[in-house]
Amino acid sequence: MISHALTIVINELYTHIDDTYYLGKLGDPTTVKLGNLAEGVTAEAELRNKLILSIVNIKEEKTLKNLPNHVRNDITLTTIYENPPVFLNFQILLTATHTDYTNALLVLSRALRFFQFKNVFTQDNVEPLSITKNQPSNSLDRLESFKLIFDLYSPTMEEVNHLWGTLGGKQYPFVLYTLRMLDLKFKTVQSERGVITDIISDFYHKNPVAS
Repeated sequence: MISHALTIVINELYTHIDDTYYLGKLGDPTTVKLGNLAEGVTAEAELRNKLILSIVNIKEEKTLKNLPNHVRNDITLTTIYENPPVFLNFQILLTATHTDYTNALLVLSRALRFFQFKNVFTQDNVEPLSITKNQPSNSLDRLESFKLIFDLYSPTMEEVNHLWGTLGGKQYPFVLYTLRMLDLKFKTVQSERGVITDIISDFYHKNPVAS
């Protein structure tokens, strides 16, 4: 589900750049893809001259941790018991790995303007092709309903130093976003029971029969 979520965003970003700056037909649009910068970027590497999206941190959303573990269905009068989903926030690194520094800044600025224009992604406001293109082959790995919110994150110089030191490479033009909130849940029901609709309190003991 994580890869599908980012694939949807990548498809939307790619389409925006292609339609806005290349009119859908002129030149080669910017290549946007998922990648791990810790593998290293060289002149011949697959990650060179592209806009790379990488996950650099994952955090649980603590405020939504104590949700109820049951859902009531008033139509079938049953209660479904299942563990609540895990709500996650991600720190997403967007890096322009172009050999030409000017082009790198150009591509990065286009991405920044895109997320300023559109920072919320749902199944209702993205193109249907963005959901199906390069989606996971297993249906259990796909998102059905989602709300992905991108917020710009401004790291300190110390955090920048730690980030690129951890990635083990040279620093490229980049920007950090916080992606919230992706909920992960396995499709399974732990138990299902009937709903209590009436509580009878006026019961009494029957008088014993005289012998």
